[in-house]
Parts: sequence; C-alpha cells; structure tokens
Amino acid sequence: MAKTLRIGLIGYGFMGKAHSNAWRQAPHFFPLKAKIEMHTLCGRTPAAVQAARAQLGWQFSATDWREVVESPLIDLIDIATPNDSHAEIAIAAARAGKHLLCEKPLALSVKEAEAMCDAAQKAKVMHMVCHNYRRVPAIAQARKMIAEGALGQLFHFHARYAQDWLVDPEAPMRWKLQKEISGSGAHGDINVHLIDLARYLVGEFKEVCGMMDTFVKERPVASARANGDLPSARTPPKRAKVNVDDATLVMGRFENGAIANLEATRYAAGRKNHLSFEINGSKGSLAFDLEDLNRLRFFETASPPDRQGFRDILVLQPGGVHPYVNQWWRPGHALGYEHTFIHTIADFVNACAEQKPAAPTFEDGLQNQRVLAAAEDAVKTQRWVKL
Repeated sequence: MAKTLRIGLIGYGFMGKAHSNAWRQAPHFFPLKAKIEMHTLCGRTPAAVQAARAQLGWQFSATDWREVVESPLIDLIDIATPNDSHAEIAIAAARAGKHLLCEKPLALSVKEAEAMCDAAQKAKVMHMVCHNYRRVPAIAQARKMIAEGALGQLFHFHARYAQDWLVDPEAPMRWKLQKEISGSGAHGDINVHLIDLARYLVGEFKEVCGMMDTFVKERPVASARANGDLPSARTPPKRAKVNVDDATLVMGRFENGAIANLEATRYAAGRKNHLSFEINGSKGSLAFDLEDLNRLRFFETASPPDRQGFRDILVLQPGGVHPYVNQWWRPGHALGYEHTFIHTIADFVNACAEQKPAAPTFEDGLQNQRVLAAAEDAVKTQRWVKL
C-alpha cells in the first residue's frame, strides 16, 4: 500500500497559491508513488489563513509554523514564506524529521544555506529547492538535447529575466525591496533562476564579475496609498529607503570554458515575466522564451545551406517524446506556468517515496547561493571572483 505524505504548507501568498494548486493537481495527473494529504496551511493572520485554507483546499489552518513543524501528523514541510524565514523553518523541520520543499532563493546568505544543507543531510530527509523552471517541458527538452550532444561544444549562455513592476517610481515599498528580508533585489529574486538554469543546462561556474544598480532609492510605504487615497501636497507620504538592487548584470565563465551573460531587471517596461535564453555551441543553438513556453527554437549548423535557420520545436508531443507532456493533453494543447509547479511536486513526492534525491536539492540551492554571493562580491570589489 502506498505511503501517505501529509503536507504542511507555510505561507499562502502568491507562491502559496501556486504550491497549493500543484499539491491538489499532481495526484490527478501523475502516477505518484505516495498518496498526498493536504493537511495544514500556516500563516500569521487567523482570519486570513482560515479563508485561504478553505479556498485553496487544505484541511486545517495554523498561525504558528512551529506547531506545524513539530506535529507528528505532518511528514513534509513546504516553505513559501519571505526569504528571511527559510533557514529557521527548514532547520527546525529537518530536526523534526520532515521532508523539505523550499522556495528560492534557498536562504539569505551562504552561511544560512550551509546550515540548511547540514541539517537536512544529518536528518537524512529528502530536500528540494523549488526552481520550477527546470520543469518547463521545453527547458527539460533543451537539457536532453545538450546532453545528447546536439549543440556540440558549448560556447555561450546568454539569458535575460525582465519584469516591469517597479518602473513606476511611486510603486510602494514591499518586502522584496528590503535586504534584511529578501537578501537582495532582482539578483536573488529572479537572477537566481538564470543562475540555476545556467548550472542545469551548461555546467558549474568557475568565476564571475558583474554590476548592480538601484534606480529609485526611496519609495512610499504602502499605507500612504491605502484604499486608493493619495496624500495631499501638505502631507507627503512616508518614504522608505530601497537597499537592494533593481537590476543586475553578471558575466561568468563555466568550468567547461563556455561564457555566460546574465541580466535581471525589474525596470523593463512592457516585460511582465520575460525569461529568455540562448545557448550557442559548435553544432548549433537553442533559444527559449518563457512567454512562449511551449516552444523551443533550434538551429543546426549541419543543415544544408539552403535550409538553414532556426526552426520551432513545439514541445507538446506526448507518448514519452517530450518531458512531462505524457501526463497531460493531446498533441498541441498548451501547458502553462502552473504546470511547472505540478511537475515539481510530482517529482518530489516520488523522491520522498523512494528515498532518492531529486534535483535541485539543497546542495544545488547552496551552490546557487555561492554564485549569488560571488557576484555581489565582484560588484563590491570591481574584480573577477572565483567560485
């Protein structure tokens, strides 16, 4: 009889909703090796977490994460909280013998990430960082093609993650703009996805350098614009300092000799969630855009001269042709952002059932954290930093 994993989810914001949907849907589409019980949803505000519990499909709600972590009724802790609480929750959960799924970035610092890895390893629990983009079928297909040698020797990984939610200088402060809570700005929030994909697709970094900038140094606190009321000219809104980066550029060299160019920004007007990359090799190139996530573009140098050019691979062919697609719809029926979380949950549940690691593990999260820290060090010292 299949084991039942009872889940405790800490956090019910944007990521909490995405994770909740994945926990609900994974058993209905994937042949999981353990049953799932959406047991407890945890948040700080009683009324709000109770409303979220009912809406998102959880059995119980709680307001103290320690109670959830220590409960003998919980087998797996899913952490979807602001970054400053990841380490404390994960370490306590590991010591309580719970499997661990944690949102990215893994921690605020390399030191915290090392402590989280150490706790998980000592407890011998399964652990994963939720870098869901690894499980976009097109990106998983790209990794497969690279491993098979379709690109030959790799030369370039060029990637950009662009959003525009901070273009308005009067957009209010939030925790992602406070270093003590977030750890960094665009660098740790979205550039970490590019770092993880670079490691997943190309290999480990050898050295990095970079630059960072903060375009708007102060922002109004949210309460100053509450209920749509604009402050009068005589009572300017209270403002708080932004102490994280708004945009980051990182150049790097991989251990295999390929070079990287990564850009992350929240100031690209018109770009809502634009993650794109191109990988160039001796035999060809691959290109991807998250805003067209069911398509992978492929160029082969071996094509006849009169037929050369990028061609589209529609990554929606089931029957085991393309990764993850076999569990969904008929050929050509599109998948979306939410499916990447469902794929992540399905893989992690099976890993827990089989007691086998599933990447990206906390060790991957730690290595991503080291690259983040090395890039920040490079910006401060204006020099290349080795990993």
